[in-house]
Amino acid sequence: MNVEIRTEPKKRSLLLSLKKRMWRWLRLTNLPVVKLYTGYGNKTHCYLYGHAFSFGPLPRKKYRQNFLINALALLRLFMVRTKKGVAIRLLWKGEQFITRSEADGFFKFEWSPLATPAVGYHEVQVDMLDANDQIMATGTAQLIVPPQNPFAVISDIDDTFLISYSANLRKRLFVLLTENALSRKPFDGVVEHYKMLSHARASKDTVNAFFYVSSSEWNLYDYIRDFSKQHQLPQGVHLLNQVKTFSQVFKTGQNNHGTKFMRISRILEAYPQQQFILLGDDSQEDPKIYSSLAKHFGKQIFCVYIRCVGKNLKPNVEEMMNTFKIAGIHCCYFNHSAHAIAHSASIGLVSQE
Repeated sequence: MNVEIRTEPKKRSLLLSLKKRMWRWLRLTNLPVVKLYTGYGNKTHCYLYGHAFSFGPLPRKKYRQNFLINALALLRLFMVRTKKGVAIRLLWKGEQFITRSEADGFFKFEWSPLATPAVGYHEVQVDMLDANDQIMATGTAQLIVPPQNPFAVISDIDDTFLISYSANLRKRLFVLLTENALSRKPFDGVVEHYKMLSHARASKDTVNAFFYVSSSEWNLYDYIRDFSKQHQLPQGVHLLNQVKTFSQVFKTGQNNHGTKFMRISRILEAYPQQQFILLGDDSQEDPKIYSSLAKHFGKQIFCVYIRCVGKNLKPNVEEMMNTFKIAGIHCCYFNHSAHAIAHSASIGLVSQE
C-alpha cells in the first residue's frame, strides 16, 4: 500500500511560525490593531481619533542608549500597513457609533452624548469589525472633559519644547535615529513654564487643559508621549499629522502645515467660551498660523508665545508679534524660557514666588 506524505502544509506552518517569531523579535505584529489617541470633549460634543492597522509596531518596553537599537526602534514606528474602509465601532456609556477607516487607516468619531459627560477622564472602547460584524481587534483610550477654568493651552511640540532641529531635515533625522524618547532633551526652563501654565488661574484641585498640536506624524505619538511623561510635562491631548509609511520615513516632519490651522481651529470651536494660550516657535510656520488664528478667533486668544530657535530674533516674526499687540493679544518672542516665565508673571498668568 502506498502512503502519500503531504509536506506542503507542514512547510507552510513552519514558515508562518518563523515569520511570527521574526516579527516578535523585531517588536512588530501582523495582527489587526486599533490604535487610539486621547480624545477630548465638552458638555455637548466628544471627539476621538485613531488608526486601523493590519501590520505595525508593538509598544517599546526597554530603552537603551545604543545607536542601532534606537535607529531600529525609530524605523519600526513607520513599518505600518493601514486598513482602508474597515468598520470601526465606538462604545460609549451604553451608546454605539459606527464609522469606517479612511484610505490611510485614519478614523474619527465626533458625537453628541445623550448624557452630559462629567469633567475628568473617561475610558472609551473601540472595536474593529470584520464583514460579519465580528471583532478583529479592540482598543481603549481616555477622553478628557476639561474643567471650566479661565485658560487652556495649545502648544506646538518640535522646537517649542522638544529640541528637534525641524528646519534642518538632516539634523532632525540624525537626532531621531540616534536618540530615543527618554534621552531626548527639552529646552531649559520649558517644563517649569508649562507646569506653571497648567495652574494659571486654575480653580482649586484642577489643572488647565493642554493640547499638543504638531506637524509630526501620528507614527510618533507614543514616542512623544513617552518623552512628555519622562520630563513630567502636563498631560494632555496630542493631535498630530497624517501617518507615514516606511518609504516616507526620510520625509518625517515635512508635512503640510496648513492642516495644523484646521486642527487648532477645531479645538477653539469646541470651547468657544475658553481663553487660550498659544505656544510655538519660529523654525517653521507657527507665527504665520497663529497670526491667522488671531484674525479668526481673536477674542479667544489671550497670549501668544513664540520661541526663537536661532541666535537672533527674526524681523518678520517681530512684525507679526506687533500685529498681536495691536489686536490686544499679549505676546512674547523669546530666546529662553526664563523670559517667557517673566512675561507670564508680568501679565498675571503665573507667580514666580
